[in-house]
Amino acid sequence: MIDLECLAYSVGHADDGICLLVRIGVHRILLDCGIDNISLLTNEIKQQLPADIVLCSHAHSDHAQGLLALHQTFPNLPIYASETTTKLLPLNWPELDICEVPDFCQPLPWRSRVELLSGLTVELFPAGHLPGATAFLLTYNGENRTYKLLYTGDFYLSKSRLVEGLPLADLRGLKLDILIVEGSYGTAHYPHRRQLENNLAERIYQAISFGTSVILPAPPLGLGQELLMLLRSHHYFTGRDLDIWVEEKVARGCDLYLQLLSQFPTTVQNFAQHQPLFWDHKVKPRVLRRSPGKLPSTEKPYILIADQDNDLSPYMINQNNPVIALLPERPGKSSQEKDFAHTEKYLLTDHCDRLGTTQLIHNLRPQHIIFVHGCPSYLADLVNLEELRNRYKLHSPTNGKLVELPIGETFIAPKLLKTNYEGELNELETEVIISLPQSIRNDNHWPTFSETGLVEVRWQGEELVLRGISQREFISQTTDRFVSPELYCCANCVHYRGQRCSNSVSALYDLKVTFDGYCPMFESVHFPLNSTEEIDKNE
Repeated sequence: MIDLECLAYSVGHADDGICLLVRIGVHRILLDCGIDNISLLTNEIKQQLPADIVLCSHAHSDHAQGLLALHQTFPNLPIYASETTTKLLPLNWPELDICEVPDFCQPLPWRSRVELLSGLTVELFPAGHLPGATAFLLTYNGENRTYKLLYTGDFYLSKSRLVEGLPLADLRGLKLDILIVEGSYGTAHYPHRRQLENNLAERIYQAISFGTSVILPAPPLGLGQELLMLLRSHHYFTGRDLDIWVEEKVARGCDLYLQLLSQFPTTVQNFAQHQPLFWDHKVKPRVLRRSPGKLPSTEKPYILIADQDNDLSPYMINQNNPVIALLPERPGKSSQEKDFAHTEKYLLTDHCDRLGTTQLIHNLRPQHIIFVHGCPSYLADLVNLEELRNRYKLHSPTNGKLVELPIGETFIAPKLLKTNYEGELNELETEVIISLPQSIRNDNHWPTFSETGLVEVRWQGEELVLRGISQREFISQTTDRFVSPELYCCANCVHYRGQRCSNSVSALYDLKVTFDGYCPMFESVHFPLNSTEEIDKNE
């Protein structure tokens, strides 16, 4: 029996990157290098390489930002990725011109076994999620048997605007030994990607229709280009007299996408034959590059795809028309609110939820599963799934943890992580009260669960299930998905936060108020009022 193990330099908890070292027999394979400080991989003897080869799953910074430093420290260390990923990698170092980034990553073909080390072959499968994103199948021919390991990187089974989903049918029947899989969304369940796209398009359309400009902060790669393709192709916007501006970092990503059109789905290539994919000054809606220091004209509402790290306040000051920022939700990750009140959140999934993750696992049926890339509580939820615990050997390592992966031994169910809480139930004449211990507030799930203070309760067989209702869901349910911006009510007030009033001069300050509440201190999210204007339209 050969030695199989995985050393987790960084498992991608919260905002950490991914960096894993897998050992198969005598070979050491580094899977991704998404850490900004590679000191973990260096040693006193610089001639000793930290691995035999490096495989990069895709070009997002949390998987690739350390590769340039790794190459500069160990120039003889081979680094491999898909052809598309090799072209997109320079976006991780915006301080350099793209032509200044050395061509250190070697491309590998799709769906072809390539022997990179003695007895070790690598085969690449599209992983969805991002153009060029790869799931790596490692096959090692030992003396007595063949060993197979699949690393998914970030993967997505559903199709998005610019990327096909992971081809699950191509992976069935692999007789897999080890699966290293991401758990970014844990056991949560989300609507289909197309429905989420339609919801976002509808919200943007509503804002534009009422004269409100929309800012969509995005990273340089992935989301920004998906948003542009959505706006270019959705029926709400096709042919509409509208300007869509793009800031520089996202624009650089668009330029690289245009050089890789042959790698995109056929539908995208067909679209590009009839009109430009991104930059277009003629066909409506127009897509324009925003020059540094020059703000879009405010004579009419516009859409801006902004660099996610940029200060948005210049767009909010001395503007003729109202502006709203729509911020992407990142389940399981910390998010920084932009420094102004006119914000909302939206969700566009680009990872698999519980259904997609378990579907992949049950189709591959590996002996060992290593969960990475997600907040610890989300990964613990996956490890505690009974449908997985009874069939597979599950691992969720912390940073620096070495996971040994014996093959063919008797299955031992992993230890169940404690996530249960004991409470009390009291029946009163007019209500039923469920009391839970104070310690539940220390659980990572609590802030999301308690966001609004409202819960939905339903029977699931003989069990009673409590589910927290988010602010976005509450407003959607109680306002029939849309409150007219012209209505003077709390739902349209800049001070309405988490079902409470945050205006210290209001009589409702810090009190829970309903969405249709009202007070004289009302300030509209959509139509900011002059200080001298009387608010009497509700009378």
